[in-house]
Amino acid sequence: MIGPDRAAFAVDPIGYSGLAWHKWQSALLIAGVIGRPSKAPTKEDLKSPILWLSQANALSEAAKVLVEFQPTWQSMPPSVRGMCDCQYCAVALMLVGYSLETCLKATHILKHGVDEFIAREKDYFHHDLVELAEFLPQVSEKERATLKALTHFTTWAGRYPDPGSRRVDHAEEIFALSEKHKISGHDLFALAARVMKHVQTVTEK
Repeated sequence: MIGPDRAAFAVDPIGYSGLAWHKWQSALLIAGVIGRPSKAPTKEDLKSPILWLSQANALSEAAKVLVEFQPTWQSMPPSVRGMCDCQYCAVALMLVGYSLETCLKATHILKHGVDEFIAREKDYFHHDLVELAEFLPQVSEKERATLKALTHFTTWAGRYPDPGSRRVDHAEEIFALSEKHKISGHDLFALAARVMKHVQTVTEK
């Protein structure tokens, strides 16, 4: 009931993928805590930091799978395989960015409480990682640039080849940030680890 079940996913991928809250409630029941797995969740239920942090972990694991696997692109003409691989890696960076975004929003829930977060929810309807990470202590210029670069991938570069006519200069900003700050793969994952460590600190408080 509460464990992974890919056979259930194969039968009903949409329904299975929406069951996280219900599985969490079932886990609470098994642990002897009152849960409501048969009921629809309320807006307060869905602001549970546990749900947000587990979602961040799921996004991180999905990004890790993409980074570690390299497609051969055999179904594509040789002339476009390099292009496809760049776009594939852009999707991986989008997931890294989404993982950080979800983790940072979970931290805001922990810091402010569910009720205050709901009252200010419109303030968080964006993907701006620099703004979401404003509470992190001593963010370096390179970390800020990394967050800004990842924001491009969460807002457009991981989904589309085009930021839109009004933001066409954003396509060049990716390269400017990368070249100026020499952002490496190590830098990306070091920043992710720092964010997670800070979440742990907030949780312990």
